[in-house]
Amino acid sequence: MMNISRLKHGMTGHRFVRLAETERAPVRIVIDGTPAEALAGDTLLAALLNNTRDLRASEFGDGRRAGFCLMGACQDCWVWTVDGGRLRACTTVVEEGMHIITRQPEATWPNLA
Repeated sequence: MMNISRLKHGMTGHRFVRLAETERAPVRIVIDGTPAEALAGDTLLAALLNNTRDLRASEFGDGRRAGFCLMGACQDCWVWTVDGGRLRACTTVVEEGMHIITRQPEATWPNLA
């Protein structure tokens, strides 16, 4: 249980703080190699921002991102799976055991020679 005095002073270190729907089943995920917990039915964006301060670095160098529209229209919430798959965090529902990377993997190009 989170200490309410920390909430008043904004010291949680997370962007979101869950205030309701706390009785749903826990779902274990991994964010950038760190174990984290979400609740069944959470979007990946909600899970990430309940566990971290921001979502990812901008690929254009203008700082950290935390999602923008929160409904799948703006393309601002892309994250990656450990095997290189790209996910839109605001429309992807968390699944047990997901391993998410918030830093864009290095691009690899096929060897056509």
